[in-house]
Amino acid sequence: MKRLSILLTSAMILMGLTAFSQGTGKITGHVAGSEKAIEAATISLLKASDSSVVKLALTSKSGNYEIEKIKDGTYLIAVQAVGYIKFYGQPFQFSSAKDFQHEAINLVQGNNSLQDVTVASRKPLVENKIDRTIVNVEASVTNVGSSALEVLEKSPGISVDRDGNISLKGKQGVMVLIDGRPTQLGGTDLANYLRGMTASQLDQIEIMTNPPAKFDASGNAGVINIKTKKNKQMGYNGTFSFNYGQGRYPKLNESLNFNYRHNKINFFTTLTHNYVRGFNKLEIDRRFTDKTTKQLVSIFEQEARMKLEGRSVNAKAGLDFFVDKKTTFGIVLNGYLNPRDNENNNVTNISDPSGVLTRQTRATVDNHQSWRNFSTNFNFRRLLDSAGKELTADVDYINYGSRNRQDMINSYFDASGNSIQKADTLMGFLPQDINIYSGRIDYAQPFGKGARFEAGVKSSIVRTDNDAVYDSVQYGQVIRDLNRSNHFIYEENINAAYVNLSGPLGKKFNGQLGLRMENTIAKGDQVTTGEKFERNYTQLFPTAYLQYKMNDKNNFGLNYGRRIRRPNYESLNPFVNFLDRYTYQQGNPNLRPQFSHNIELSHSFRSFFTTTLNYTTTNDIIQQVMEQNEDKNETFVKQSNIAKQRQYGVSVSMNMPLNKWWTSSIYVNAFNNRFEGLVNNTHVVVSANTIAVNGSQQFKLNKKSTAEISGFYRTAGFDGLFKAKPMGMLALGFSHNMLKNQGTLRVTIRDIFYTQQFQAESKYSNIDVKIREARDSRVFNVGFTYRFSKGKINGTPKRRNGSAAEEQGRVGGGN
Repeated sequence: MKRLSILLTSAMILMGLTAFSQGTGKITGHVAGSEKAIEAATISLLKASDSSVVKLALTSKSGNYEIEKIKDGTYLIAVQAVGYIKFYGQPFQFSSAKDFQHEAINLVQGNNSLQDVTVASRKPLVENKIDRTIVNVEASVTNVGSSALEVLEKSPGISVDRDGNISLKGKQGVMVLIDGRPTQLGGTDLANYLRGMTASQLDQIEIMTNPPAKFDASGNAGVINIKTKKNKQMGYNGTFSFNYGQGRYPKLNESLNFNYRHNKINFFTTLTHNYVRGFNKLEIDRRFTDKTTKQLVSIFEQEARMKLEGRSVNAKAGLDFFVDKKTTFGIVLNGYLNPRDNENNNVTNISDPSGVLTRQTRATVDNHQSWRNFSTNFNFRRLLDSAGKELTADVDYINYGSRNRQDMINSYFDASGNSIQKADTLMGFLPQDINIYSGRIDYAQPFGKGARFEAGVKSSIVRTDNDAVYDSVQYGQVIRDLNRSNHFIYEENINAAYVNLSGPLGKKFNGQLGLRMENTIAKGDQVTTGEKFERNYTQLFPTAYLQYKMNDKNNFGLNYGRRIRRPNYESLNPFVNFLDRYTYQQGNPNLRPQFSHNIELSHSFRSFFTTTLNYTTTNDIIQQVMEQNEDKNETFVKQSNIAKQRQYGVSVSMNMPLNKWWTSSIYVNAFNNRFEGLVNNTHVVVSANTIAVNGSQQFKLNKKSTAEISGFYRTAGFDGLFKAKPMGMLALGFSHNMLKNQGTLRVTIRDIFYTQQFQAESKYSNIDVKIREARDSRVFNVGFTYRFSKGKINGTPKRRNGSAAEEQGRVGGGN
């Protein structure tokens, strides 16, 4: 099945490449009017038989146009430009064996108003700016009916793993924002939330591997900002969505988005509910060796079968007050609740070096966790003049709270299944509270000839309080476990300032320079042991961008940025989370931030074919490592600053319509990761080449229906200190618009051949571990979305972003 899935995925990608290569001839021409060249005129290549559109193009500044990859046939040219009468040419015969030069077209000037003119030009699917790549969601007709996550998976450089974790160009540590604000969800919860958002809600996706200085310096791989459509109606509009999924267990989510504007008041709200049941099968094989002789002592073969059940409820409401055309005040309130249960039945078979079973441990671990969140944002925007000078401000307060109860019972047996000692019980109560206070002020001023100056300041204060209490049950008596209980308080204050200057450097060059300074003051207090630490450091984060437009077809870009990744608050928490008696996960309050230098050189051809070379070096990388206690046969996982990392790679992306009914999106990323550092007092060096491929082929079946084949494949490579085996997935989808395009029905099946299963091994120092994991990834989904509105078009100032994106992104774990 796995080979079949990989074969089909490869065939799907090759199919797109094959279609891309069809047709070698091109059509060129020139458009003028009133004795001068016309720029940005819309050129439509039409079939002579039925006047259907084959391809579109825009004229350059010199009035020239070029249409490539055309098959043999009879065509005609149509031209539209504002202020001119629409032109239709005479039919002509085209042969792909040679290029065709169309006769010069002279448009006749008409009414200067837009009343009688239909402008046919539209934004390209992908735009490469000096500091970011922009995906215009509506530019692809076949995005209709897709989810936000599906749109992301098709975007250049973005990949999504089995848990819904998003990476950018093979690097984790991406900060995901929606309208400049964090989603307040992570991992699987974030993936479910994005699956519940429809493409019809989205305007653009901004992909920034080296974000400008205005953004927080956090995020090793960069920032993905999902920009939703802004309301432009006086009256009301909204969207209701319902989705049901069936894997081995059911999944369900519903959402309602509503917006109402009247005079100077704009009210908006979002309500979502998500229910998930699933399973997780985890197999871990471990070999314990003697510290001195390095001889094999015992073999542990562990199988954990977990059942998961949880739901989440998210409510958001906001109000914008337009004092006048230049001044806006706003408030946004968010509430989030996520209770979930995890039942784990675990069996560990312990054998001697020859593989003969000697004893067995059976464990039952129940986790009952509840996450809650409340946040509020106050924002202000003031246009200072008609040229675009503006002042904005944000103040945020965010509170996260979790309550986690763990109950673990271990029973011990010999090889024949006879009890050999009394069962033991461990109970844990792990509360956590996080409070975030943040504020920022930003100033922007445009200058002549496209130049722009930006500056701002930001300050945030974070306080986390974690009080873990563990109790053991011995002979019916509950006894406090002082070795595992711990009370940890962490406080952090970050103060930042930035300046940014951008503008043209001539006719063909554009540049941007930015500098951000961040001062961090952090204090940690382990109340139980009396241990304390304090850190105070100031860092500079420069960014630089240079763009060269060689001609209308070719653009080159060079950028550099220094980034920081601070530890998640959860990773700093020294709590212990048990999988069973021999396996657990533990936080590390001694974690330090990691710093990276990123540089990229890119080339874009006609805005749809992009090649990028990248190089990244990271010091004090935060990585998940395994450590062992041979005396107790325990293995535990924790985050640690273990090493330095170097990555270099090349990526190629192609996103374009091949014809009026077929759109192809293909992305290939080849990179080399190298880790070097000290782990368990052993010098470790690991390096591997990895190729990641994803793609989708979208087909417009008719005016209302579309179909899609998508998939991904990743070769073997290192994920930190784990060497992961190859993994791939194939998915199919179908969508149909109905109810006068107000409703969309979507049917999808993901991971058709059930090949999205993780396998890896880790061998270094005294560690010898193999892991296999399977989840409820093969899911059949049926979804329906209904859109409603009433009102007239009216411009609305853009909605403000919050000031605490970086701090919320570090909450991790339960949020």
